[in-house]
Amino acid sequence: MRDISEWMPKDGESVLCGVSGGVDSMVLLELLRAWHTAHGGGVTAAHYNHHLRPTASRDEAFVRDWCTEHGIPFVAGGGDVSGYAAREGLSTEEAARKLRYGFLRREAVSRRIYVAHHAGDNAETILWNLIRGTGLRGLSGMSHEQGGIVRPLLDVPRAEIEAYAAAHGIPHIEDESNADPDAASRNLLRLEVMPLLKRLNPKAEEHLCATGGRAALLHASAEAEARRHMARAEVRTGFAAIPVRDLSATPPELRPLILLDLLERIGAGRKDVGAVHVRAALGLLDAGERVDLPHGVTASVRDGWLLLETRRTALGERVLIPGTPLRWGPYELTVLPGDSDDGDGISIRATREKVSVRPCPAGERLTVPGTPGSRTLKRLCVDRRISLRERDTLPAFYVGGRLAAVWRIGPDAAFVPDGPERLFLRVRRRGTP
Repeated sequence: MRDISEWMPKDGESVLCGVSGGVDSMVLLELLRAWHTAHGGGVTAAHYNHHLRPTASRDEAFVRDWCTEHGIPFVAGGGDVSGYAAREGLSTEEAARKLRYGFLRREAVSRRIYVAHHAGDNAETILWNLIRGTGLRGLSGMSHEQGGIVRPLLDVPRAEIEAYAAAHGIPHIEDESNADPDAASRNLLRLEVMPLLKRLNPKAEEHLCATGGRAALLHASAEAEARRHMARAEVRTGFAAIPVRDLSATPPELRPLILLDLLERIGAGRKDVGAVHVRAALGLLDAGERVDLPHGVTASVRDGWLLLETRRTALGERVLIPGTPLRWGPYELTVLPGDSDDGDGISIRATREKVSVRPCPAGERLTVPGTPGSRTLKRLCVDRRISLRERDTLPAFYVGGRLAAVWRIGPDAAFVPDGPERLFLRVRRRGTP
């Protein structure tokens, strides 16, 4: 198999490897195990059980047993993918991906995460983005490393991975749903569309990946140029403004990049923002009206400025799934193990009950540790000079229906950790790193 040493761990580095049990991830796990034997450090295998198939537990047991036999540390997680998809309005594929990566990031803590995406996966991603409609960013495909996720096999065709597994006696177990073209949109691409393209040109996969690499270089250059034209933009969470004069003087092909970057920086993100939305927003430079964009963003032109503003929406109660970030008003909330405390959140005692969040209710009472009796949240906010407007968006955390903690105030005395077992309720303002 071709050389992938450029993307392997540093000497002495410990990493987490996502392992489904399929041939790609099993080969990657073995490559990492052998690498660490020679270079120090170590690898932990992490398997996420989606509970979507009757054989899902079989896959988990297979990976666990292999790791036990070869002395590889192993962690497993699982979740209700179908329920999460229904609550969040996501496809099963997207819900599974979000829960899986939430689990991996929780287990990784400060380690890098290695996953087994290969050249075929990258070609399918590029083709899928092209079909849906994409710019240079989507045409770029996957990256070898981004956001702590490393893909060392990204240039390796699946055939080479399978040959390596056969030559080295690496077993694997296949998800039978992967052979069903109707089970997922990506399956249809892999099983029916890509084989047709390879009939037209046997190097179709290779050429798609090469095009993605060239697009990535062009996109990086275009983004750097676009940022030069944003010198006078004003940005904060939920709001951005840029002079119409500056935007009009920008080359037309760079304006969409500026708009998408601003959407990301105000915390709305780029997902679901299509070409039609970009054209409508940039059309305001001439029409001067107002348009609604995805994720509750309104674009308008006032006094010579293009404004992007997040509309305030009513906040309801939501259940927090451990390890999975939840966008809730201006915050991103995540329930993590107690040792994940990074300073931005509240620690409470460990619980097996569900943790939920809802707006801070003025009349609810909280007992602040070290003070006699309980006080209303209204009074506690006044004492801390928290404005009424901010109070309305403060997340209040409940455990089993009982108020456990409120952001900027702290935990209730009954939920203060009394030992090493604890949960960390991470609270981050959206748009911050």
